[in-house]
Amino acid sequence: MDRRQRLPAPPDPFAPARLGPLTLRNRVIKSATFEGVTPDGLVTDELIAYHRRPAAGGVAMTTVAYCAVAPEGRTERRQIWMRPEAVPGLRRLTDAVHREGTAVSAQLGHAGPVADARSNRLPALAPGRFLSPLGMRMTRAATPEDIARVIRAHATAARLAVESGFDAVELHFGHNYLASSFLSRRLNHRDDAYGGSLDNRARLALGIARAVRDEVGDTIAVTAKLNMDDGVPGGFWLDESLRVARRLQEDGTVDALELTAGSSLFNPMYLFRGDAPVTEFAAVFPRPVRLGIRLAGGRFLRAYPYEEAFLLPSARQFRAALSLPLILLGGITRRATVELAMAEGFEYVAMARALLREPDLVNRMREEPGARSLCIHCNKCMPTIYRGTHCPLVGPPAGAPARPLADGG
Repeated sequence: MDRRQRLPAPPDPFAPARLGPLTLRNRVIKSATFEGVTPDGLVTDELIAYHRRPAAGGVAMTTVAYCAVAPEGRTERRQIWMRPEAVPGLRRLTDAVHREGTAVSAQLGHAGPVADARSNRLPALAPGRFLSPLGMRMTRAATPEDIARVIRAHATAARLAVESGFDAVELHFGHNYLASSFLSRRLNHRDDAYGGSLDNRARLALGIARAVRDEVGDTIAVTAKLNMDDGVPGGFWLDESLRVARRLQEDGTVDALELTAGSSLFNPMYLFRGDAPVTEFAAVFPRPVRLGIRLAGGRFLRAYPYEEAFLLPSARQFRAALSLPLILLGGITRRATVELAMAEGFEYVAMARALLREPDLVNRMREEPGARSLCIHCNKCMPTIYRGTHCPLVGPPAGAPARPLADGG
């Protein structure tokens, strides 16, 4: 018998699996994508329907995005932020998802410099002052008091998630949101305890994870979405990300890491890959902004060739270095790719765009060995976040709002 025959068989991706204190019905997670159907920052029937569709379609857990921990931490003012007034609606959402046999996670975070200060009517926090391309206003350098408040706010938001019936929370440490911006040498030029060395730059993310774990214990699962790299010169890169991941593993604060990439400030398409929908993005903005996007949008929305499992080469390095459960994200559209992820040691996979086109894709994958998504990676779903996120090739769901972004927020 050779060595390959002695290796254990990879897990069945469609069999039950453990995630911290949870037992999930399979290993496919609906990753967080902003839904664009919360005009008052509270749960709506449209938001509930948005998450019921993939739940009924077979995912193990769906992730509600984006639940900001503070008002200035929203990317724009129509997003949910975690406060007592939000709990009744969130409870309706979690109850509806649970009736489909699916777990539900709340993505918690603070947008930091990715927040549209003009929309929120509040300054965007960042490691230091600079002109944010989102909202075109100067950010405000976070004080130590701001940092302590944001850490406490994550713990409070996690407690509200428990009260709302969530099975898990996902901490947003990616895409140059606040924790991610502190990790980035390009954005963080501080000379205090939160700048300089990687230990200092990681202090905010690690402090958030510790505060949340201390608050919720083992009552729910805690995961984190961590950039493997920012995809921009001088930004957070894989070698440093591996060190932060090891710290999270050593601290025992998270049950799994979802590995991501890219900067919402400088290079968003680095995560998405495929076509860059510049024309479609321009169409949802008011006229003066629209012209600017058409003329210069290609420099911000850079097209990258799409490849199946495009983040796998980087994620393999994390799998080799860590024992912590990992969630593979990025271009997973085929059952064969899900099985490959299991064979390479990843405990879960996360999908988003493919589930917009086909909410029942996971059920079809389970039943058909050759199943693959109908998603063509045109990324025209991305601009729909302002009026109800959906796949334009199948049209908006019934009841979704259909208004352009008329005020920059």
